[in-house]
Amino acid sequence: MQTLQHLSKRIVYLPPVQETDRPVLAAVTGNKKTLIIDAGNSVRHAQLFKDELLRNDISGNFLVLTHSHWDHVFGLENIGIPVICQEKTYTNIKDMQQLSWEDRALDQRVEEGTEITFCADAIKLEHGTNREISFPLPDIIFERTMTIDLGNITCVIEHVGGDHAKDSCIIYVREEKTLFLGDCLYANLYAEKWNYTPEQASLLIKKIEAYDAETYILSHHDKPCTRLEMEAELKLMKECARAVVEHRGNRALMEQELAKELKRDLTEDERETIGFFVNGYFE
Repeated sequence: MQTLQHLSKRIVYLPPVQETDRPVLAAVTGNKKTLIIDAGNSVRHAQLFKDELLRNDISGNFLVLTHSHWDHVFGLENIGIPVICQEKTYTNIKDMQQLSWEDRALDQRVEEGTEITFCADAIKLEHGTNREISFPLPDIIFERTMTIDLGNITCVIEHVGGDHAKDSCIIYVREEKTLFLGDCLYANLYAEKWNYTPEQASLLIKKIEAYDAETYILSHHDKPCTRLEMEAELKLMKECARAVVEHRGNRALMEQELAKELKRDLTEDERETIGFFVNGYFE
């Protein structure tokens, strides 16, 4: 059973569930208003979050979407407050409204390569066999950045893009030095091979490093990351982005160089990250 976690007096969140691809849902509360982050992967997911908030005397005034992937928007029908999103997210949701989410349609899109097996299976598991999935269009659209004053708590929303989703946005809670990253640091999953590209990764890292944050929340990580943990992750990605170009996609040389620099054997996560960059390298 998911239960609300208190990051601080101002920030609470519902942890993710990997099996059904439920992402983190969060609420940031100021002296006047509360901003909800993401709508969840189903009406049930959204309702669970609302119930948990209610038990803690919290109610949302606005909701912002980090991007348009299904697990972040399928709960929109159960939101009932104004929804904010980036313009690409709005367009994507409009396109998604035209799709069928029944088994046959999902299986066909997997076969065509426009959907991935993991997501199709998670949708079937989360929504069951008799599924009626509908989600309204967001209400407020921005292009690059948007700032919301919640009452002594300021949220800066920025479109950052990246390999995972071109419409990815991050939310910086200035007074709490907390940065919600959504899925932006994850690889591109909608490809024959999951991948990072050196160009997109490098641009994204610069945008993330511009924020003075002590705590980082990724939508499918079980726990928040500290500044030290994020610095290590970003350093690894920067090294891989440089090395994959320098070694022209040669995985063995990349692994050899990184192991020499670290003076130890590489972890499975480090090898996986290198593999993603190799998959995304093209001369």
